Amino acid sequence: MRPTEPVGIVTAGMWLPEGRSRASDAVAAGRLRKRDAAALGHESVPDAEEVAPPDAAVLAARGVLDAAGLEADRLDVLAHAWMYYQGHDLWSPAHYVARSLDALRALPVGIQQVCNGGAAAMGLVMAWLASSDPAPSARSRLGLVTTGDRFAAPGFDRWAGDYGVAYGDAGTAVLLRRPAADGDVLLLRSVATVADPLLEEMHRGTDPFSPVARGHRDQVDMRATKRAYLRTHGTLPFTSSNRRAIRTVVAQALADGGMDGRDPRLTHVVLPRFGAKTLAESWIPVLAEQVGRAQLLDLGRETGHLGAGDAVAGLADLVARGLPAPGSSALVFSAGAGFTWSCLLVESPAR
Repeated sequence: MRPTEPVGIVTAGMWLPEGRSRASDAVAAGRLRKRDAAALGHESVPDAEEVAPPDAAVLAARGVLDAAGLEADRLDVLAHAWMYYQGHDLWSPAHYVARSLDALRALPVGIQQVCNGGAAAMGLVMAWLASSDPAPSARSRLGLVTTGDRFAAPGFDRWAGDYGVAYGDAGTAVLLRRPAADGDVLLLRSVATVADPLLEEMHRGTDPFSPVARGHRDQVDMRATKRAYLRTHGTLPFTSSNRRAIRTVVAQALADGGMDGRDPRLTHVVLPRFGAKTLAESWIPVLAEQVGRAQLLDLGRETGHLGAGDAVAGLADLVARGLPAPGSSALVFSAGAGFTWSCLLVESPAR
């Protein structure tokens, strides 16, 4: 999916708490094996402790709006994405984020596409902005994407609730503008997304439907549902689909931007924030075949997987590092249960 004209990324940012959860503590408590900790490759991940996930999103959004010098009442649409519990049972966290920011003109939309939520929100807001065709004299239209997740005990074990992934707490935000304007740090050229619903069973397993949250177990246990899936189907359906999906979103994102993997303008690739072994076995070999000249950036060693926030966090890190160089481009990845894979193509405008 590509806009008819580039959508500007005014800026992007991330809020990380000061608290840290350490892998060594999880090992000492018997919740995580040493070899699994080594495979993850994270010494620690951010722990938000008492900060609620929507408040983490608000903190990230305020930083982005302040950096852009814009008031929240200029926003036309606000999409908030999340993976895990937001703090209330039946409630709209997107409207809370809008209210907390005083973004009272904006249309708040909640995006619940698990770990791919931030990338899905980017695509939807990009499409929403592109579908509005203001007159030449009208002001630009602004969209804000936020994510917020906190993987708190007792319902979630950030170190042992899943295979190959450790979960960190964060809020992220990115401000989009159409038409793009001078001063926008990046241009969003395309968003490519593919899904394989045949894999939804990996996060359902053989459990019957429950009338309440965590009705089967006291903690979220993605390992249990994945073991049940693997007993029935083995590893081949997922590994084949994962390779195929990565190749597809790379090719589609680049083609929509008028590029291919050999284009010298493609200089950086931002990996999803998964464990080191997962990236080394399932992502890096596939990407090396397609974008071998570009530098692969593993920016998640200090954060772990940020739930719905990986894609937006990747943009925030690019902005903070001044990457890519003017005139160059980068790919930013996200993937999540369902399964869904997304790839954003962004360009640093020539100054």
